[in-house]
Amino acid sequence: MNKDTLRQIVNVLTVLVTLTVNGLANALPFNMQTTGAISDRFKVYFVPAGYVFSIWGLIYIGLLAFAIYQALPSQRSNPRLRRIGYWFALSCLANSAWIFLWHFGFFVWTLVVMVTLLISLIVIYLRLDINRARISRIERWCIDIPFSIYLGWITVATVANMTDVLSYVKWSGWGINPEIWAVVMLVVATGIATMVSLTRGDIAYMLVLIWAFIGIAVKQAGTPVVTTTVWIMVAAMVVITAVGALLHRQSNNNLAHA
Repeated sequence: MNKDTLRQIVNVLTVLVTLTVNGLANALPFNMQTTGAISDRFKVYFVPAGYVFSIWGLIYIGLLAFAIYQALPSQRSNPRLRRIGYWFALSCLANSAWIFLWHFGFFVWTLVVMVTLLISLIVIYLRLDINRARISRIERWCIDIPFSIYLGWITVATVANMTDVLSYVKWSGWGINPEIWAVVMLVVATGIATMVSLTRGDIAYMLVLIWAFIGIAVKQAGTPVVTTTVWIMVAAMVVITAVGALLHRQSNNNLAHA
């Protein structure tokens, strides 16, 4: 068995492990608690409404599509997939580990694992050169878009996880009101989104953040300062998404005529 075939098999197996662990986490559930029920115990402001988490269904469909596509014999020597190496397998293991740690109350360690997941997805995103590499339509739908959506959600989830952990350890916030910290985090997340949009023109990534932010506005409707900030950031991201997409199209047109 050559190293490319081994990588393909490992990617398929780790995806199946991730899907199984996440399915059982709520079906059993682990430690007699669902993932959402544990999240609701934390009274923080950077958390979206429950319906927003349905995006995991889309994420897992995308990851399954990726696993199947990369396992095709024709993709064994695909240079883009080779560049990913075992970072995808690491992301799957981090995803699964987070579930166990979350359900059994090791909340500080969940943040460590979540950051590991975020870093692995950033590495994958950069190595795939998403929204810059010239690729076929099927690669866009089976590779680039799934990872754009996944990274977008984990960007939000990392910030949310951090707020949960800080709440768990009873961090004082240096005396700053929790609502103000939520505003700061919303602005920081929007800044990250702006950088991605203006440099990559990644619409899928941006739509995930917009989806999550709207969910935060719904969840935190009783906190005007947070809700107002969210809607301002959503409006800003809609404009930024359009500008980023336009810049990306112009860049592609310039390359095509160069």
